[in-house]
Amino acid sequence: MITVSGLTKRYGDRTVVDDVSFTLEPGTVTGFLGPNGAGKTTTMRMMTGLVPPSAGSATVDGRPYGELPNPGAVVGTLLDASAVHPGRTGRTHLRLLATAIGVPAERADEVLAQVGLTDAARRRVGGYSLGMRQRLGIAGALLADPPVLMFDEPVNGLDPEGIRWMRDLLRGHAARGGTVLLSSHLLGEVEHTVDRLLVIGGGRIVADGSVASLLGADGAVVRAADASALGAALEAAGFHVEPGDDGALVVPGARPADIGAVAAAGGHVLLDLRPVQRGLEDLFFQLTTPEGTLS
Repeated sequence: MITVSGLTKRYGDRTVVDDVSFTLEPGTVTGFLGPNGAGKTTTMRMMTGLVPPSAGSATVDGRPYGELPNPGAVVGTLLDASAVHPGRTGRTHLRLLATAIGVPAERADEVLAQVGLTDAARRRVGGYSLGMRQRLGIAGALLADPPVLMFDEPVNGLDPEGIRWMRDLLRGHAARGGTVLLSSHLLGEVEHTVDRLLVIGGGRIVADGSVASLLGADGAVVRAADASALGAALEAAGFHVEPGDDGALVVPGARPADIGAVAAAGGHVLLDLRPVQRGLEDLFFQLTTPEGTLS
């Protein structure tokens, strides 16, 4: 478990992370979202001891990252895929990391295969594409098979196949009881990968909850064989009805059960009935614009 409590970072009179608190549970993929400059990367760097906090703390199973006997065996991180000596080969880079964290050198070849870089193992990193450097960084994070993975924009440069591979990797790690923190600007991919969302704006956490709870909205969408007749019946029952896409009716403030009761009483044939769902993009901009609030 990772516990972040009151984490704050100030540079002079500018506060870039302001009293951030959350916990990360095993078996969960958590998406960490926010616009550029919101404080995501600074928070993750404070969690891993790369940036000293001005206040607050971050612990892994009750200990600060820097006090773990072997941090790389506990937390696998990808915070900057470019932080690799360009003159080294991919295999050499990983073998040096393996030595540093106390795993057999042969493990380097195993993770190179896992991330699809076996054929590039003997090439110098300076000749790698952005996607290949991302995969190499992920390989480094996986060397010790750590229980915690913390990735900042890991799908940068990956093609659609690589993005799907990344999703399967993170979901599989959580399914085995691992803990994952994922920062990404690809909102659609985050929505399909994570169990929980942390949204940061202006250095503060503005939303924290499951994907289902945060994306659920008040209201229902219904399609009927006779939409006009059902709309009239709903209006007569005191509901406000708005036109939706493809002939659907949107009923703000109503539960599907409410609409079902009106339809049953009037003998209306329903073709579709479901709660309103807002997209992650809508939620993101609602929460991270200055006037945004979570309704």
